[in-house]
Amino acid sequence: MVWCSKLPNVPVYNNSQMEGLDFIFHQNMAQRPFFLYWAADATHAPVYASKRFLGKSSRGRYGDAVMELDYSVGQMLAWLRALGIDKDTFVFFTSDNGAAVMSGPKQSGSNGPFLCGKETTFEGGMREPAIAWWPGHIPAGTVSQQLGTVMDLFSTSLSVAGLSVPDDRLIDGLDLSPVLHNNTLINRPIFYYRGNEMMAVRVGPYKAHYWTWSNSWEEFNRGINFCPGQEVAGVTTHTQQEHTMQPLIFHLGRDPGEKYPISAVTKEYQDALSRITAVVEKHKKGLVPGVPQLNMCDMAVMNWAPPGCEKLGKCLKAPKSQPWKCDWPH
Repeated sequence: MVWCSKLPNVPVYNNSQMEGLDFIFHQNMAQRPFFLYWAADATHAPVYASKRFLGKSSRGRYGDAVMELDYSVGQMLAWLRALGIDKDTFVFFTSDNGAAVMSGPKQSGSNGPFLCGKETTFEGGMREPAIAWWPGHIPAGTVSQQLGTVMDLFSTSLSVAGLSVPDDRLIDGLDLSPVLHNNTLINRPIFYYRGNEMMAVRVGPYKAHYWTWSNSWEEFNRGINFCPGQEVAGVTTHTQQEHTMQPLIFHLGRDPGEKYPISAVTKEYQDALSRITAVVEKHKKGLVPGVPQLNMCDMAVMNWAPPGCEKLGKCLKAPKSQPWKCDWPH
């Protein structure tokens, strides 16, 4: 356990939490507005937890990491209250993908009823928790059915800060501040991409899969399974299966686990397909090619000497920076 000298009565158990709290403290002391992006990585393989939390949950190492994450977020919120800036601070908690379910016993997460996990475009891979916190501005205990994406955080954050979204470029995210303040619902589609391919689209409660793929047979045969115990025939395919002529459509309200495609001969299917097709056509007409940002690799950017490596004698010298174009396999 670490106690940060500038943070009275706030026990800290990991360096990233301490740095976050210290940053908030110094910004507040200087009376400067701040943006803090705190990305906890303990639940990412290799899963880890601090000594105080190790072995304390009933869900193995992964549960320990989630327990510590919960504690750390609580400490940050408590610190905002202690500094008296909680009513001036907008906090948003979410994740970049669903839980990984292929990391092995006691080191994998759970996506509950949702199909598969990280690296897929099924609900288990794409649906994440989202909690917005802003005392005095967002009513406590409110539950919203609004569809959102991480891309919306840019426009939403600018809005709550009283700033305008840039108009010199295309912005994919929406301003969700009306949802936060008034629980107003914004009718919008969600597009599920894997690389450059639009795999699926959600419009209202309906989700249409134009392509399906969990992971390759090569990986699967090595024991890497993105959908353990959840194989659905014709859906969780291990080859990239095209359904563009007749998409697989699910009603996520009735079938959140994407196990029972709606029959293509039913009126419900035809009505849903008609609505979704119009949305997809409009979306594709407005697409503008972007410059790839995930196709450059450089071994030098890895953390070769993380904090504490000196005590273990495990510090490594970083190689010379030699970036190269690389593949993004999924």
